[in-house]
Amino acid sequence: MTTSGITAVRVGGTDDIPELGRLVVDVGDRTIGIFRVQGRLYAYDNVCPHQGGPVCQGRVMPKVRENIDAEKKAHGMGYDRSEMHIVCPWHGAEFVIATGVHAGISTLRLTSVDVRERDGEIYVSV
Repeated sequence: MTTSGITAVRVGGTDDIPELGRLVVDVGDRTIGIFRVQGRLYAYDNVCPHQGGPVCQGRVMPKVRENIDAEKKAHGMGYDRSEMHIVCPWHGAEFVIATGVHAGISTLRLTSVDVRERDGEIYVSV
């Protein structure tokens, strides 16, 4: 399907990406990672802006937070599943899946790809 120079390409079915799952697909000369977090799909080029690594093939994990009490004492680390991250397997660059923004450097971000889910099918626009 083509609309004003943009082509929507079917890349899979709804069941191919469960909650907290991913699908990495080749579309033309691009490799795209698609993630489902809190029922929503997010898609990015599989190129880490740090040094070009295959970021979408990295570990999906919750944000790590330090547990600090009211007296400002630290009590170890814990996971915050309300914010899921993807970690580039090359150098550990960590990005928030819902935004594509690096977890510590707000100017560093993944290149997003338009993704749609319609009638049980998943499409990306390229």
